[in-house]
Amino acid sequence: MKRSGIFIGLLLSFGASAQTQKALPSKAQPPKSLRLYVFDCGRLDIPDTSAYRLKKEELASSAMSAPCFLVAHPKGTLMWDTGPVADGTFQNGVGKLRYATTTKTLTSQLAQIGCKPSDITYLALSHFHWDHVGNANLFAGSIWLTPKAERDYMFMDPPSTRTEPENFSALKNAKTVYITTADYDVFGDKTVIIKAAPGHSPGHQVLYLKLAKFGPLVLSGDLYHYPEERQRGLVPTTEYNADQTVASRAVIEKFLKDTHAQFWIQHDMIGYEKLKKSPAYYE
Repeated sequence: MKRSGIFIGLLLSFGASAQTQKALPSKAQPPKSLRLYVFDCGRLDIPDTSAYRLKKEELASSAMSAPCFLVAHPKGTLMWDTGPVADGTFQNGVGKLRYATTTKTLTSQLAQIGCKPSDITYLALSHFHWDHVGNANLFAGSIWLTPKAERDYMFMDPPSTRTEPENFSALKNAKTVYITTADYDVFGDKTVIIKAAPGHSPGHQVLYLKLAKFGPLVLSGDLYHYPEERQRGLVPTTEYNADQTVASRAVIEKFLKDTHAQFWIQHDMIGYEKLKKSPAYYE
């Protein structure tokens, strides 16, 4: 399998204290235990929050974060979501698309930890919407893990207006593994599990990580967008299937309670700002 290169950084959770670690040699071996890197892939300045059944004044922040994540495992690497703006569209150091703005390319952030897109073993997308697939084409050489329903919807004709097909077109010929179970164990040791959570899109999914020091963690995809949305049990008006979203939320909320896992709402700007970004990492 492919291997990611140098892994450097420090460990920090929401509000937890940091542990500084020394940089490893340039030809570092894969990590001995699971690691999670958080990349800054930009922000979304939401022009109208009414689709989330919330007024801007009801939100701590109406802006949304748009992170990308790299999971480094002793057996390989997994890229989870790829941001809103394709690296190749940057001009004067800034990337823009719709109401997204990005000041760092994903490629440059991978390079900081000695990685290239071609080094990544697996790609998984929480779903196909434009703000999660911006750099999907960079990982066309990786093994794409996806529900068939999601892939079919991505490549339907005419395409959905909620995405940018040119940013994932190369995946059409990528080596693809269809996820057919509610829980997909990526590395076979139950530390990285893709969990089905359809509703926001036909094959929407979330990611569970069992980190040795930080503890269990779930990355939300777009199961929720704002903490206030979760607190009030609000379902956006734009869901692919609102009933499925309600059912998926119930399943994941029960899972969080049973596992005592932390839950990161990927678009939660305030929560995201507290996270340490790559080359720091969680383990």
